[in-house]
Amino acid sequence: MTMVKFPKRYLIVILTFICTSVCYIERVGFSIAYTVAADAAGVNQSSKGTILSTFYYGYACSQVPGGWAAQKIGGRKVLLLSFVLWSATCALVPLDPNRIFVLVIARLLVGVAQGFIFPSIHTVLAQWVPPHERSRSVSLTTSGMYLGAATGMLLLPSLVRYRGPQSVFLAEAALGAMWSLLWFKYASDPPSSQHPKATAAGFGESLLPTRGNQKLKVENGGSSTRTAKIPWKRILLSLPVWAIVVNNFTFHYALYVLMNWLPTYFELGLQLSLQEMGSSKMLPYLNMFIFSNIGGVVADHLVTKRILSVTYTRKFLNTVGFIVASIALMSIPIFRTSDGAVFCSSVALGFLALGRAGFAVNHMDIAPRYAGIVMGVSNTAGTLAGIIGVDLTGKLLEAARTADSSLSSPESWRLVFLIPGLLCIISSFVFLLFSTGERIFD
Repeated sequence: MTMVKFPKRYLIVILTFICTSVCYIERVGFSIAYTVAADAAGVNQSSKGTILSTFYYGYACSQVPGGWAAQKIGGRKVLLLSFVLWSATCALVPLDPNRIFVLVIARLLVGVAQGFIFPSIHTVLAQWVPPHERSRSVSLTTSGMYLGAATGMLLLPSLVRYRGPQSVFLAEAALGAMWSLLWFKYASDPPSSQHPKATAAGFGESLLPTRGNQKLKVENGGSSTRTAKIPWKRILLSLPVWAIVVNNFTFHYALYVLMNWLPTYFELGLQLSLQEMGSSKMLPYLNMFIFSNIGGVVADHLVTKRILSVTYTRKFLNTVGFIVASIALMSIPIFRTSDGAVFCSSVALGFLALGRAGFAVNHMDIAPRYAGIVMGVSNTAGTLAGIIGVDLTGKLLEAARTADSSLSSPESWRLVFLIPGLLCIISSFVFLLFSTGERIFD
């Protein structure tokens, strides 16, 4: 009886899935641990928003350099280096809300390091994954973010309660170190034998770093020729690229506002304890995990069975996801119970994740050779959304508290959720008008 060989590209996808899970455990973990420490130290909401948004300044600075570095020296190596850097930072930095300068520098470093991760992942996946598997591969990889966030929301409040906020940093650093060892041992660049039609399809060894028109030797002795010049002007002036950028901004505005401020909404807006909410607080992120993978499977089915073209598949899933999410986001303040808030936030985040089968996979449709570069450009916009959204939300809540002396009224939170809701509607129309599923960069 012959054993069925497990394709190496599946292992790469699984490892990138674990990678995104660990990254989002770190992000949710900092929000939870810092909120507890800051509240105990009497830090106001505006100052909390500033510290929580500091991560995104570093993250924004390294998106495009991350795509460039992944293109030049290889996504596999860049991914490993970035993980080692942020894990070491978490292990060494004390969580003290009164040491603002230390916290700002630490969050900037973590942001810079993690900013290299997603452009590197897209470069790696573009090398390993054939076109007909891209939707579900990218969806599975990115769904790790949501499973990581759900796991963090479920487990980390108890860790903070029994071991203190600093224990979260140490746990995150340990997870980062373990993933780094796995990636170092099992990840590799794809040999040409994996993808005999790599050059034509836009993936495989033709994406490995070269200089000029130099031939690149690969593991089995084959070679490939590629021009290293990156068409920056065409990328930055492309309307389909800007359609991705706008939707990436909106997706991350909604995600980061909910990820950073949902714990505060539960505790101050609804007067609930995260510990007492049990497993229900993880449902919004678990829903993202489920819907992200549903979107990937549905998208690949529609494309493979020729039910819809790649272009119409991306537009359809993006539109459905963002329109439903907009309705759910604007409904959150209406429901004044934990069940209502969890339901609305779960629907909002779930359908946003479904929409990723539209805009988030589109990088590799239009520019498989430069997927890391385009991802870096669009993720810079997504990171700016984190800076703007998280900080703006803190200022909106501080203004509401000054006016009403309380954050328990729905009016205090209405604008917080209205803004991402309206952005979802606008972005879905932009994607309908300007996106394409055709390859536009050779």
